[in-house]
Amino acid sequence: MATLKEKIGYALGDAAAGGITWKVMSIAFPLFFTNVFGLTVADTATLMLIARMFDVVTDPMMGSLADRTQSRFGTYRPWLIYGAIPFGLIFALLLYTPDFGMTGKRIWAYSLYLLMMAVYTAVNVPYGSLLGVMTDDDYEKNQFSSFRMVGAYAMGFIVLFSFPYLQKFVGGSDQHQYAVLGAFFGVLATVGTLACGLMTKERLKPVRAEKFSFKPFGDLFRNKPWVILTLIGVCMNFFNGFRYAVAGYMFEYIMHGEVTVGSFIISYTSFMMFGEATCMVFGGVSPIFTKWVGSKRMAFVWAGVICVVTSILYFFIPMDPSSIWMMIAVVILTSVGIGIYSPLLWSMYADVADYATEKNGTSSTGLIFSSGTMAMKFGTAISGSLVALLLGVAGFASGTDDAGQTVITITDIDSVQRMIWALFSVFPAIIAGIMVGLLYIYPIKK
Repeated sequence: MATLKEKIGYALGDAAAGGITWKVMSIAFPLFFTNVFGLTVADTATLMLIARMFDVVTDPMMGSLADRTQSRFGTYRPWLIYGAIPFGLIFALLLYTPDFGMTGKRIWAYSLYLLMMAVYTAVNVPYGSLLGVMTDDDYEKNQFSSFRMVGAYAMGFIVLFSFPYLQKFVGGSDQHQYAVLGAFFGVLATVGTLACGLMTKERLKPVRAEKFSFKPFGDLFRNKPWVILTLIGVCMNFFNGFRYAVAGYMFEYIMHGEVTVGSFIISYTSFMMFGEATCMVFGGVSPIFTKWVGSKRMAFVWAGVICVVTSILYFFIPMDPSSIWMMIAVVILTSVGIGIYSPLLWSMYADVADYATEKNGTSSTGLIFSSGTMAMKFGTAISGSLVALLLGVAGFASGTDDAGQTVITITDIDSVQRMIWALFSVFPAIIAGIMVGLLYIYPIKK
């Protein structure tokens, strides 16, 4: 029986990865790279695409490597313990803008972004796989998964709420602010990851294959539940990715900067913070809701339907700062669905891992969970890349001049605004609809 301390320790792992690094990378990076760092829209889109194609190879390899790790800390925990410092350090360097020309900036951004994806994989794939070896009790897996999501969303709430206030506290240029906050949040990510590795326990021993083989990779594609669940994971992260990536542009070019209500600053980060708070609450409610509707699959379906309906509703809100509270209300409603389905994905991956072990005779837990991380990166990256490309098509351009200064050019502001609005509402609604359709053919009925 797992202790509360262990569940909190497990939650700290995703507080670091999902709540700090991934949240900042998803929400702030597209706008940071084009408007602060000074990359072109094309460079930004290409960077995200290349990094995720890299992940398609490294994530499954990492999963297979983690499955075969043996140390005094266990199979998966050593990757968190030894990877914690590189994880926070590279994240901090990625938010630093060097005083280089366009070529130097490209090299810096591409090199560090690829390094960040590699170290994120080395930490997060084993972290996800831990769920498969901490307990064999299905309800307790749901609890761990729920703690994980609450940890991620609670930290995401803190990061997004505090971001604009910390920027003002740090002062100076945007580049200076991002560099200082990168270092600060990098330290927090290191501490959270290390604490997770030290506070958790591996109670179950994976059934290891005697030697390395490519057979587990082939078995994955013959595993129907895995194929469908991975497609669901890609859709889920497409849905989140479009909204996160375009939020900064929405505030910059539709809200015309921060919206101040009394002394409360609503920037693009604090705007999404309302969603994080809702996800935190409903992530905790998810196991109860799942028990009430009878299965993880049906709970996921209901959550997906909520996301479809509320995303369509958002499209009809007037594009004006005076509608800010209406926008926040719909974001909160959408986040009810996100909060319910987020823990379910990882718990369902544990079911798929159990199914694979029973069918194939050996454990491929790390490999299977790596596909969840890969789906997250792939969905977020492609959506972020599409946001950059589609904004470029609509008339948005960015770059660095000969003096090293960031230059923004907009040829058609109305077209850019309409594209931003659709990327936050219509595109996610379509993706959520596809996700619901896939859930109806998912074969594991737990």
